[in-house]
Amino acid sequence: MRRSLKVSLIVVILGAVVSLGATVASGNTPQLGLDLQGGASVVLQPKNKVPSSTLDQAISIIRSRVDALGVAEPDITRQGNAIIVQLPGVKNKDRALQIVGQTAQLYFRPVIQPLPVEGSTPTTAPPTTVEGSPPTSAPAPAEVPTTPSDQDDPAKEVVLPQKDSKGRVTGRYALGPAEVKGQAISSADARLDSSGQWAVNFGLSGDGEKDWNAMAAKVGKGKQIAIDLDGVVKSAPTLNETNFAGRGTITGNFTEGEAKDLALVLSYGSLPVQLVPQTVQTVSASLGKDSLHAGLIAGIVGLGLVAIYMLLYYRALGLVVWFGLAITGAYMYSIITYLGQNYGLALSLAGATGIIVSVGVTVDSYVVYFERLKDEIRSGKTVRSSVDKGFARAYRTILAADAASFIGAIVLYLLSVGSVRGFAFFLGLSTLRDVFIAYFYTRPMVVMLGRNRFFTEARWVGVARGLSSAPAAAPAKVSA
Repeated sequence: MRRSLKVSLIVVILGAVVSLGATVASGNTPQLGLDLQGGASVVLQPKNKVPSSTLDQAISIIRSRVDALGVAEPDITRQGNAIIVQLPGVKNKDRALQIVGQTAQLYFRPVIQPLPVEGSTPTTAPPTTVEGSPPTSAPAPAEVPTTPSDQDDPAKEVVLPQKDSKGRVTGRYALGPAEVKGQAISSADARLDSSGQWAVNFGLSGDGEKDWNAMAAKVGKGKQIAIDLDGVVKSAPTLNETNFAGRGTITGNFTEGEAKDLALVLSYGSLPVQLVPQTVQTVSASLGKDSLHAGLIAGIVGLGLVAIYMLLYYRALGLVVWFGLAITGAYMYSIITYLGQNYGLALSLAGATGIIVSVGVTVDSYVVYFERLKDEIRSGKTVRSSVDKGFARAYRTILAADAASFIGAIVLYLLSVGSVRGFAFFLGLSTLRDVFIAYFYTRPMVVMLGRNRFFTEARWVGVARGLSSAPAAAPAKVSA
């Protein structure tokens, strides 16, 4: 029994030291939320009134786009008919907002012919003749107007621009009616091909394969297919095949960024509703950092006062609390960092609040145990004989209290949105950690120290002296 407790204690302490050491050595730190590190925010509004289910589908697609950008814990919520997208810590805010804001349907159109940029130096087109009439001059290609993006009708011929990363028009295409919509694409990803060039591999759905092959056969090998998103040509690759067995590859002189952006467009380009950006803003982290700084100072001061009180009131048991809080902090820092690096978990102000609140829950667990231990000692038992029985009774109370907190955290997480979910998640995580620490650290630590005479009997730190203060016994009476 004693050996198993000692092993348990050593494992817990070593686990805290190793996990914290590995986290620090890796150079990783917790991911911070929008309110702590800044980022970008956009409010999207449907152009026309749509059902709630359609908005939910749009949110799902936008979330897939944002996840593919590698944004840590994006906050995508609905407020009425508006969709609010918050992107914490994005490195390229303009690119991220551009991809999120691409909300029109995705179409694949046959290229009729490339056209020069509108307004460029005109060239004279050869005259056309109609039998029975004199020759007439056709408009120069540069004078053909570009179709406005809001008139990108899939059933009509259009003239659409192709733009570079800065939004400048680099070319135009006369395009035929759309033959295939974006739903035909089931997946897409950017990879280096055998020649070391970036390419985009895409997969086709069952019905999408039929539609795609029908389009390829109609357009013909060697002809171009334009990828039309929101009235802009994202790419116009040439068909090298007319029969695609469920997948295909788009090659070209792509940079890594261009290939990945095209893969995102193909994977998540088709939204069931046209969304219009209402407000786009960059969020400063200064206010959140100031609030976090003030909160940390208040937390450290409060924690210090609690630590001093525990030491004065419970003597050596106060040291158990000190070391326990240090172990708890090491585990929490390591877990939060790991989840942030591998699963995109971001620490927001609300999450930090949940962690601070959980410190009180942890200290309460120590108090419950120590008060049970005090009751046992006051009944005349020794510290050594009281630690196990006192813990058995206290742990039931700790489990009941932590279960109530955990159930509340789950309900809050499932029913809330935004920052409130962050608070609920970190509160629930801290509650589970409290159950673990109480059983595998607090119990064996107190049991081991309870067998040490210095720990129990010393004048200034002795546990027995601090816990056995009971009311003086009533004076004996002698009766006849």
